[in-house]
Amino acid sequence: MECETGVCVGESDGLTFWLARPQDYEEVMAISKGIYAGNDYLPHRYHTWMTEPNRVVIIARRDGRLVALESGQVVDGGTTEVVEGLRVCPSEQGRGLAGVIQRVTDRYIKQVYPSVNIKRLTRRDDPGPEKLSKFTVLARRAVLSLQGEAEAFNSFVLGLKAKLASMEKSDEPTATPHELVVLKDSHHLKALLLDPDLSSRLQLPGGAIIQDWLPLKPMESNLEVLRRSNLTWLADISNDKPTFMSFYTPPYPIPFNGGSLRLNIDIYGEVLFLAMKALIIHLEQVREQIHGGVVVHVYMPQSLWEGMKKFCEGDEGVKQYMDFWEQLFLERELS
Repeated sequence: MECETGVCVGESDGLTFWLARPQDYEEVMAISKGIYAGNDYLPHRYHTWMTEPNRVVIIARRDGRLVALESGQVVDGGTTEVVEGLRVCPSEQGRGLAGVIQRVTDRYIKQVYPSVNIKRLTRRDDPGPEKLSKFTVLARRAVLSLQGEAEAFNSFVLGLKAKLASMEKSDEPTATPHELVVLKDSHHLKALLLDPDLSSRLQLPGGAIIQDWLPLKPMESNLEVLRRSNLTWLADISNDKPTFMSFYTPPYPIPFNGGSLRLNIDIYGEVLFLAMKALIIHLEQVREQIHGGVVVHVYMPQSLWEGMKKFCEGDEGVKQYMDFWEQLFLERELS
C-alpha cells in the first residue's frame, strides 16, 4: 500500500510497517542515541542504504511515531538474507517489538526475493542460550579495540615498528619469508577470493568473509558488494596460495565521545607475525584519512588476540579501551 507517508508493508499489534525513506533519517537518529556504545554505523550509512541494491530497510510506527528499524540485505546469489541495524526506541523496549519487526522484515524479503532460504547475522553480545537455540553459531571472532587521538597514532605505529623489528632480528635464523603486499589488481584479487581452497586455507569464519559485520560467501555475486565498500586488501604472496589476508574499511564517523572516526580491520589467517605487520601497514595507510578521536576495531581469530593485545600495549596515546569481546556469526533457515 502506497500513500503520502510511503509504502506500507504490514500492520500488527497497533503498529504499521513501512519501507524507510531518506526523509525518515532524523526520526531514525532520534531512536538511536547511545546504541552500540556510540559505535553506531547507521548515521553514516543510512542514506547509502536507501539506494543500495538488494537491500530492504523497514521502519515501524505507532500512532505515527517511528519506534523501530530493521534492515536486510540479500547476498550469496539471492539465497541469504543478512539482517543489520536493528533498533527499538527505549520506550518500546521489552515489549517484543524487536521480534515483530524482524518477522515482518523476513516475510517481506521472502515475498520480494523468493529464493532466500537462509537468515544470517553478526552480533556483539552473547544473547544467551534461549535465543541462541534458534540459530546455529557459525563462528566467533575475537575483537581488539583501541582508542586515541589521530596524532597519537604516529608514535604508536613507530613503537609497533620497533617491536616488530626486534622480533624479526631475534627470529632471523628460523624465520620463514613472508611478504605482505597491497592487492591493487582487481583480477588478481578476484582470482584469490574465488579460489575454492580459500576458506580452508584462511580458516574463514563460517566459510565467509565478514566485512564490517556483513558476512559474505567468497563467490562471484558478492564481489560487487565488496567492491562498493572500497576496501584496501593485503595478502601474503610468499606463494601462490596465501595463508593470510586482511583488509580495512575506510574510516567513517560515529557518535562515540561526541564524534570520532571508526576504523575496522579484518584479519584472516593465524600467523601472529603477519597480523602484527598488517596492523602496522593498515594504520600507515589511513594516516592521512584520520583526524580527531579514532576508534580501531581489529577482528581476528581468537588464537591471535592475546598476542595482538600484548603487541599493542605500552603506548600512552593509543590504548585498549574494551576488554576481550567477540563477534558472533549466526545462521538459521528461513521457512
